[in-house]
Amino acid sequence: MTNLISRVVVSVVGLPVVLGIVWLGGWWLYVLVLLASLVAVHEFVTVARPLRPLAPAIYLGVALALTVAETNGLAWMLGGLLATFLFAFAASALARTRAPSTVAIGATVLGAAWIGFGLGFLLLLRHPHDHGRLLAFTVLLTVWANDTLAYFGGRLIGRHKLAPTLSPGKTWEGFVIGGLAGIFVSFVALYDTRHTYLNVWQSVVLGAVVVLASVAGDLFESMLKRDMQVKDTGRLLGGHGGILDRVDALLFAAPAAYFLLLGLGHA
Repeated sequence: MTNLISRVVVSVVGLPVVLGIVWLGGWWLYVLVLLASLVAVHEFVTVARPLRPLAPAIYLGVALALTVAETNGLAWMLGGLLATFLFAFAASALARTRAPSTVAIGATVLGAAWIGFGLGFLLLLRHPHDHGRLLAFTVLLTVWANDTLAYFGGRLIGRHKLAPTLSPGKTWEGFVIGGLAGIFVSFVALYDTRHTYLNVWQSVVLGAVVVLASVAGDLFESMLKRDMQVKDTGRLLGGHGGILDRVDALLFAAPAAYFLLLGLGHA
């Protein structure tokens, strides 16, 4: 199966499943996010092995953060992630390897914050209120549209490299096409709420913020993979790579969307 066909199959099968669980919300979404986060943590620990991240501390920190995010909200999620420091200190004291503690603990906290915050804010966006389902759908579809159209746009007409050192395959042409697609999706998804929730300019700004955060998230993961000298974080999703390769954009986009909505008074 070619890389392109594999990407299409994963998208066609996976996207409806994810959107269906987001529609249900609640503990259904929590279980999906928790499982995805545990796989993502495994991939991060494997890729970042030279930094000696303390796996038990990341698993505990992320699981605790997601659980309290679902049950108690933002402040408790932050507390859950801060507990990773304590878990990492304890794991470092008990570890048999004698890697520099500052490096090991730093990598541990990075992995927990990157994965825990990114997926935790998806839970917070979906929390039960009048527009939670719509917001989660909008962010996911905007990220998907931006990623997909940027990929195909770059393959078809891409000529100018966006970040040749970090991600040689990304082009400015793909960035523009994907960005316009993402903003359009956000505009369409939220159009019916223009008189009751987000007006037109706010929905366009939300789309732009999600697009920019998505690109930053993608490039951040590319930087990590370049430093660790790996092509993909895993092979679970075929042409998409691992779970981290699939959700890297969302890990930046979900927090960005949440805090924008908070700033607009709509979170």
